[in-house]
Amino acid sequence: MMPFALITGGGKGIGKCIATELAKRKYPVLLVARDEKSLQEHATTLSNTYGVAAHYLALDLGKVGATQILMDWITSNNYHVGILVNNAGYGLSGPFTKYSANDHLEMMRVNMEVPVALTAALLPMLTKNAPAYILNIASSAAYQAVPGLTAYAASKSFVLSFSRGLRHELKNTGVSVTAASPGSTDTNFANRADVGVKALKTAEKVNMTPEAVAAIAVTALFNKKPEVITGFVNQLGAFLVWLLPKKLAESIAASLYGL
Repeated sequence: MMPFALITGGGKGIGKCIATELAKRKYPVLLVARDEKSLQEHATTLSNTYGVAAHYLALDLGKVGATQILMDWITSNNYHVGILVNNAGYGLSGPFTKYSANDHLEMMRVNMEVPVALTAALLPMLTKNAPAYILNIASSAAYQAVPGLTAYAASKSFVLSFSRGLRHELKNTGVSVTAASPGSTDTNFANRADVGVKALKTAEKVNMTPEAVAAIAVTALFNKKPEVITGFVNQLGAFLVWLLPKKLAESIAASLYGL
């Protein structure tokens, strides 16, 4: 039996579609997210459609101790993981002062601490099951400061930098690391982040489907690419951010969030 692919945030959006892409390739999957109903439905669909094992754990990864609960579930069920997809994450839109310190820290825990903790905990197993893969979902926001998404963009810059460094450290282990950076995607991200009307309207013009993003990300994973920005518009945006003076790029981003 092939080793399992563990996908955090695997019940909805990009994570759900990544799970589908992996199931198509006959990988059994482990899905982790907060909403048990969506997890159960998707696990059943994957199992029935692709004939793979699909198990799930309903867990809020933003809570202290969640990573250990997840690892205990994996070890107690003797699941052998060969692919780790650190997809779970969310944003907080608006002025930094709109949210409490705890709000920011919980988001940072999901976006930053959980991927690091899961990677550290699963690396021995991934190395044993080599060739193995780590896919970290960053964001096009990782390539610049984004006023109005300040802490979120910074957290995704961390994910991108972490992925780049880790890839080099693991180059002789048989474990490949890929960072995928989506831009605006037709998921629930904007609603949870409480994105304003102007930014929403701009995003709607360039939205990609989560299915398209997942297909690009999984292809990059198996091609062992260091990183991929999904979609031409997002690739162009990252290039322009590199080209333009940072003050101008940040002012443009700020205007989208009414700042």
